[in-house]
Amino acid sequence: MEQRDTFQPGNVVYVMYRNPHAQDVANVQEAAVVENPETPGELCLFLYDTYYPLDEDMAVYHTEAEAEKAYEYYFGSSEGGDIIG
Repeated sequence: MEQRDTFQPGNVVYVMYRNPHAQDVANVQEAAVVENPETPGELCLFLYDTYYPLDEDMAVYHTEAEAEKAYEYYFGSSEGGDIIG
């Protein structure tokens, strides 16, 4: 995972995201780094029409390949359609 200070508004990143309706389902999803609309000057992630904090609790990767490698490490093979690009 990269340092948070390397992200800029407009960056496209990849995160490991757990389905809120099925906690045993996780996937890699593309997200955008944007300025937090509630806290000017602070960055956040925009994913599924929702703003998420850009903090150490979120696994964020610069490339899809990095995210897929981490996914496989933590969850096993990505075969079977768990990764969404």
